[in-house]
Amino acid sequence: MAYLRQPEYVQYSCSCGSLKSISKIYFCRHCLSIRCGFCVCHEVDSYYCPNCLENLPTSEVRLKKNKCSNCFDCPCCLQTLSIRLGQSFSVSSQSKSEEESKPTTKKVYYLSCSLCRWSSRDAGIPDQTVATGSWKEQENPYSNRVNALINYYKILASFEKQQKERKKFHIKRSFLQFEKFGITSAMARKRSGRPPLTQAQNQTVTTPTPSVAEENVDESLSDLFTKSIDITRTTTIDQRLQHPELQADTIDKLRPQKKQFIIKRSQRCRTCEHNVSKPDYCSTSTKFKIQLAAYYHLPEVRIVTYEPLQFGKSSELLLKLSNPTQHQMQITFLSLETPVITTTKVQGVVEEINKERIQMGCDSPNLLPSAIRQTAVIEEVKPIIVVPNGEILLPNSSFTLPPKDEAAEYDELNVPQNFQDDPKVVVWRNSNKSVIRLHVLPDVTKSSGDMPETVIVGFVMQFSYINTIATLEHKTPQKLDLRVKLYLTLDNSSKIARTASMLK
Repeated sequence: MAYLRQPEYVQYSCSCGSLKSISKIYFCRHCLSIRCGFCVCHEVDSYYCPNCLENLPTSEVRLKKNKCSNCFDCPCCLQTLSIRLGQSFSVSSQSKSEEESKPTTKKVYYLSCSLCRWSSRDAGIPDQTVATGSWKEQENPYSNRVNALINYYKILASFEKQQKERKKFHIKRSFLQFEKFGITSAMARKRSGRPPLTQAQNQTVTTPTPSVAEENVDESLSDLFTKSIDITRTTTIDQRLQHPELQADTIDKLRPQKKQFIIKRSQRCRTCEHNVSKPDYCSTSTKFKIQLAAYYHLPEVRIVTYEPLQFGKSSELLLKLSNPTQHQMQITFLSLETPVITTTKVQGVVEEINKERIQMGCDSPNLLPSAIRQTAVIEEVKPIIVVPNGEILLPNSSFTLPPKDEAAEYDELNVPQNFQDDPKVVVWRNSNKSVIRLHVLPDVTKSSGDMPETVIVGFVMQFSYINTIATLEHKTPQKLDLRVKLYLTLDNSSKIARTASMLK
């Protein structure tokens, strides 16, 4: 279960060994594995402004230095500035009569923040006559120096790259017909009147003039330790880092900053190179073209309540499981030492499935000859650092979760299905959800005598999954049995435990 401002009490084990909540992991339907943010490739799809939603290609984004030319951020509170309309009065100096000397109004535009009431007029920025905005950023006094250093290092990098490429190719000896008679290629070129071969001279890179430290200090800094400081006029660290080129020390020197672009990114599985998440290209759309989030394919486990934990006494634990798929799901709880493998039944015999065969059997960019196939960069499996300090008593029987029916959630006269459930295990059932009763026993040997604040227990959950991805071997949907490790964190001082003791 995912909590917004609370710890993650239910964590799923990823294929790379990381522990994440179900809202932060993906399920690859092609290689039948759980993926998290560390075992997927992140690719940038598009750049857009979060305020005006302007979508630009990558080339224009680089030219604009990843900043929007029409939107600005407030230098004080870092919120988006709005364009306000004002009026300015002007009198013609060439007018002779009193009627012609009357002031004329003119529309002008300025920037204003609706949160902290900062405006461009406070900073002394002149108003503009066009609403689209021609407000220019404050120029950096050290821009020439910075550009000279950037150009120098670019030339130096290209020069080193050329030297590395030259070392790769060795000059081969040319076997000419003259060498049979003792005449070298150099003599042959001389007799034919061609110029001799000369090696390319080393290119010299002109280094920029180094900076020299000065002993003379600005006289305006002499009263730095004696002058009283007005905190209301001094900028904060966040305000200074917003514009690192100038880093204004007082508020009156702050200038509005152009709003930075944000990106839409797609995530790709590193093993089979299929997308697990791909957003819509349009900046105004919040939909996804591909969204293989885990809560659409894996059963979600939530902690309903549990009794206060005590040494030497088993406490009752209620878990709520829901089936998000459109197929019936069989759930079985196994011990934590059970290997996490994928199995299927063929004529009543359980067989283990090799995931590499599943990847090669689907339509994937990896279906290339081994000589030109791109090597996948796969994260090494990390050891799980979490050490359980409790034991969970698992039932021997399995239970069934019916498929998800969206209309059944709004049907008050929903008739429960006729499942032969063990009343000691299944407490409650409604549509595709059910509440399971388990028992937790804290480990006494690993404690120092005091009851720990949190007790961590784990188990392996095996569930049936219908794979609808057509492969070369299986054209029809295939029923598989997948396994995933789960770790539950039971806080003895949480509201859940106190609520359970009150209800008891």
